[in-house]
Amino acid sequence: MSTRERAHRRAHYPHIRTVGTRWMDNDAYGHVNNVVYYSFFDTAVNAWLIEQGVLDIERSPVIGLVVATECSYFRPLTFPESVSVGLRVEQLGHSSVRYGIGIFRAHDEEAAAQGRFTHVYVERASRRPAALPDALRQALERLQP
Repeated sequence: MSTRERAHRRAHYPHIRTVGTRWMDNDAYGHVNNVVYYSFFDTAVNAWLIEQGVLDIERSPVIGLVVATECSYFRPLTFPESVSVGLRVEQLGHSSVRYGIGIFRAHDEEAAAQGRFTHVYVERASRRPAALPDALRQALERLQP
């Protein structure tokens, strides 16, 4: 019996963002290197937070620090391809959030890769854990399935 995770479908994600691959993303094996997928994760999460008005990267008193990531790969991506990044909230805590993220070829319905990305929120100055601000919590709740 296989315990391998199955690729999610686009419908699993309430928010989808398009991101382009770059020439430098391909590695010596001719596909997008695994480290680039984590950049897609970071870009999708932080761009969404900024667009929602709940993250000001220079002034927000409470910021999210990445404490855990993981990614499963199902099929390769290559330059030049546009990819779609699906975003959802899988778990919302007092001071943390775990995002589920799917990486899709431009028109594929099944993920080429998918993973998780966890932020723990801290006070910017002290780096001590902080409760999620109300506006942030409300925005994140909209990404829950």
